[in-house]
Amino acid sequence: MGTYDDDTLPLQPPIRLPATPELAAAVRATPLAEALLRSADPAASASGPGLPDTVEVDELGGAEMIEVLRHGDDEEVLRVWEDVRRRVLGEAHLVRVVRLFLGREAASETGSEAAGETPGTSAGGVPGELVSLGLARPAEPPTLTPLGLWAGRQVIAEVTGQEIPVMGSLAAEDAAALLHGLRCYPERERLEELTGWLATRERGKAAEEIGAALVEASPLGRAIGVELLATDLGDEGREVLDRLLGTPRVGAVIGARLGRDDRHPAPDEIAWVLVDMAATLLEFGGESDEVVESVGMGMAPEDQAGTIALLALGDHPWTGQVLRVFIDRHPDAQVSAAARKALRRLHGLAQARG
Repeated sequence: MGTYDDDTLPLQPPIRLPATPELAAAVRATPLAEALLRSADPAASASGPGLPDTVEVDELGGAEMIEVLRHGDDEEVLRVWEDVRRRVLGEAHLVRVVRLFLGREAASETGSEAAGETPGTSAGGVPGELVSLGLARPAEPPTLTPLGLWAGRQVIAEVTGQEIPVMGSLAAEDAAALLHGLRCYPERERLEELTGWLATRERGKAAEEIGAALVEASPLGRAIGVELLATDLGDEGREVLDRLLGTPRVGAVIGARLGRDDRHPAPDEIAWVLVDMAATLLEFGGESDEVVESVGMGMAPEDQAGTIALLALGDHPWTGQVLRVFIDRHPDAQVSAAARKALRRLHGLAQARG
């Protein structure tokens, strides 16, 4: 499953999931769950539709697992089904779940490969295990069920560490978690999530919370926070931004993003702002060309080299990653050499600071 990691998987938009009771009901209605419950009935066959030939009941948790499916609460049912999913699906099927989740079925999966010559593959090219677990519909093109979206979100978190948000799930979180979660939201969904978050908060206090979270936020989270305060939280948000303008570094970022010419940043702050803006693109999964352009701003290579030399002064946590983009991707040797020199200087300054 190393195909997908933080370097190759861009931030994924939020998903909509049914409530926990509905998901648990979907688990109990799956072919595999029904077969497992039949297997516990002495009067019924231990096999039958939905129970793959390669699966033994004891391997999936035996009597204890069946008892949870029959009488457990909704959270317990989902926990059990997560374990069943891990035991039933091999790596190839997990990759298929991820591809379906991302909506990017490989173009090469056509003909006999798409039709699924693997034993146990159902109509529409969906592995039978996915259908038995209630994760996919045997349609053409194949799609994930709500239970499949729930499972796909888990798989991606396990493989990449990326926690894909569920719409409505940020309402009870603090401002730091809100900014972190909103990084991947399209504009309409972001406004919907923000509205839910604001429903239980007084607008002025909410703006203060978001302003306080800007300092520790990631670059992309910080950019979103500035935009929320500037455009979505009215006068209260703009007042918070005005007060934060004098804050070292973050104030310089605010000034740059809002086009404020009354804020005159120091050279180290300029470096910090340039890295912060470039890191915003990196964090979102932007192309290297976009990152280079965000710092170069159309300057000639020699001027870009001079700007790159300043970046080591900013002490931004993403400086090293931004410089490596210029080292590896910039087409001009003068600029990439300046980036290598700046990276060495950055390491030297870090050692000097202890």
